[in-house]
Amino acid sequence: MKIAFLTAGGIAPCLSASIGRLIRNYSQTSQSVEMIAYLHGYKGLLTGNSIPITTQIIDNAEILYEYGGSPIGNSRVKLTNVEDCVKNGYIQEGEDPLKVAADQLVRDEVTVLHTIGGDDTNTTAGDLVYYLAENGYTLTVVGLPKTVDNDVYPIQQTLGAWTAAEQGALFFENIANENTTSSRQLIIHEVMGRNCGWLTAATSMEYRRRLEVKSYLPSIFIDRERWDIDAVYIPEQPIHIQAEIERLKLRMDEKDSVNIFLSEGAGIDDIVQDLETRGEPVKRDAFGHVRLDEINPGLYFAKQFAEGVHADKVLVQKSGYFARSAKPNKKDLGLIFQTADYANECALNGKSGVVGIDEDFDNQLRCIEFERIKGGKPFNPTVGWYQSILTDIGQSTMKEVLQ
Repeated sequence: MKIAFLTAGGIAPCLSASIGRLIRNYSQTSQSVEMIAYLHGYKGLLTGNSIPITTQIIDNAEILYEYGGSPIGNSRVKLTNVEDCVKNGYIQEGEDPLKVAADQLVRDEVTVLHTIGGDDTNTTAGDLVYYLAENGYTLTVVGLPKTVDNDVYPIQQTLGAWTAAEQGALFFENIANENTTSSRQLIIHEVMGRNCGWLTAATSMEYRRRLEVKSYLPSIFIDRERWDIDAVYIPEQPIHIQAEIERLKLRMDEKDSVNIFLSEGAGIDDIVQDLETRGEPVKRDAFGHVRLDEINPGLYFAKQFAEGVHADKVLVQKSGYFARSAKPNKKDLGLIFQTADYANECALNGKSGVVGIDEDFDNQLRCIEFERIKGGKPFNPTVGWYQSILTDIGQSTMKEVLQ
């Protein structure tokens, strides 16, 4: 038996630990198991760039639990996007990337491939599984779902998302202290989340939970209200700019600062439309996603709010790379172990799919069929814990919007 691993897409606080747990499991299955890793995801698979999982790695696999990032590298490559693969030199003109990838797996005599990534990674794995089956290749592909956005259908909780929320809260604990550098300070905390506001909402909840255990000295600047959140904006809710400016102007007058938690995908359709109307190019990746790092939503909304709230100083800070690069916390590590252990079992039984907590099957841990995996799952803003945050900070709740 020969096992191959690859990690793809953006990083999340689970990749190293997932690889480490899978290596540990296979090393205990049989002494005859051989393992390799394709470097930088599907790019490595297409170019045949792999490394062996040596005895040294196997004997020290638990070290990977203590690291963020990926020990084998990532990339964003879509095997069905032929033009992009040719342009980047991964294949030659006239080649089919699915066939190139399949042929490489056959040459390497791989019997099990583990893909660790988000919806793009695992839907691409599904395309590969389908191609292999149609062309007589026998291979088991078992994916593990990672994404800090927690936005993959039908998976209840993706690996690394809990840690990213915790780390985003820790990040803002330090950034919030910047409110002491100026009067009337507007701080925008931009959080990752293209189509889904779960991470922004969960980061807000974790940050406010941490505020509860702090001590304050309100006779000077150390007042809880000054450090609290004043607005949370996510893609699933409309942003009523003028009404929010008026509300936040009052907050600024009361506490001399305003803190906004902004999902990077909030209002993005309006931003893109505005840019395209003005004839400005909007760059997209190989999967057709708008490149949000170049759009800079935080800066866009800072300009919208700064004048209206009479801010003396504006600060936009992004926690995304800080949060997604962390090692997994205890809660995530437990889910990673549970998922990797079951993925190992599925692979040994020759069952392909993505291992995750299946919302359509009473939240059971299952090997979910590839055809049921897709991205863009929205956060439900009517859940009680999120509604409580909005009520506490005086922002319109989804229930009020619906009325």
